[in-house]
Amino acid sequence: MTVKGALFDFSGTLFRIESTESWLRTVLKRSGTPVPDEEVVRYARGLEEAGALPGGAPPLTVPPHLEEVWAVRDRSAELHRAAFTGMAREVPLPRPELYDALYDRHMEPAAWRPYPDAPEVLGELRRRGVRMAVVSNIGWDLRPVFRAHGLDPLVDAYVLSYEHGVQKPDPRLFRAACDALGVDPRDAVMVGDDRRADAGAAALGCRVQLVDHLPVDQRPDDLRAVLGLLPDATTTL
Repeated sequence: MTVKGALFDFSGTLFRIESTESWLRTVLKRSGTPVPDEEVVRYARGLEEAGALPGGAPPLTVPPHLEEVWAVRDRSAELHRAAFTGMAREVPLPRPELYDALYDRHMEPAAWRPYPDAPEVLGELRRRGVRMAVVSNIGWDLRPVFRAHGLDPLVDAYVLSYEHGVQKPDPRLFRAACDALGVDPRDAVMVGDDRRADAGAAALGCRVQLVDHLPVDQRPDDLRAVLGLLPDATTTL
């Protein structure tokens, strides 16, 4: 295939959210809520098991009263907030206002780190004339994250589920991305970490390249495999 367009997932693919404990500690400090260290660790473990951190670990279980909103959480900003604050509220925290503060924290650029090879790979794709889009199941505007980390100039289009009212693996989201780039889906590759959601692009004829959703320091170069799909591929970045 001729790769003219590259679609990238956001969380777990180009960027990784901070740890659950870091997320919680930041909010507790800002709110002036004194919590013994052992309690912070316990709360963080509970929040992680609940899947309360967007971009973090999936929930061990979804409570029956949240199943409906959880299934469609990425279709709007309101549903996304309701789903994740609902999961967080399964863990009793010292102050009720902490749940919304935690949700707000995860949208801050400082809560995210790009994978080490993301700038090089996006830059090399741009140099070779490949157009790029970010296609994400999300409930908020991630563009400030890309701007803060200097990657926004390398992205031609953002196709976000909450702005379209559909979520991956619905082919309509991938179609919107290809249309925004002006490329045929058969000339595009979808790069993501979720075998179910991101592989939905295959229904349109896109090639799918999967990476592992790992902490930043454990995944230095998975994205470079994308360059191997191009005719003048190089691994000497």
